Amino acid sequence: MDSALLIKVAGIGLLVAVAHQILTRAGREEQAMLLSVTGTVVVLLMLTEKIGDLFNSIRSIFGI
Repeated sequence: MDSALLIKVAGIGLLVAVAHQILTRAGREEQAMLLSVTGTVVVLLMLTEKIGDLFNSIRSIFGI
């Protein structure tokens, strides 16, 4: 896995976690939940190409 991608995912995770805590303590639980969902979607969009490569590798290994 590319180390730059790993650092980007970790950075997004840290930012989302801090913002989630701030919003939760401010009494804005709904916005905190939406922020968490948005962070998850952004990371999944970043990883779609790598996930596709993984499935292609599995297909080639098992000859599917």
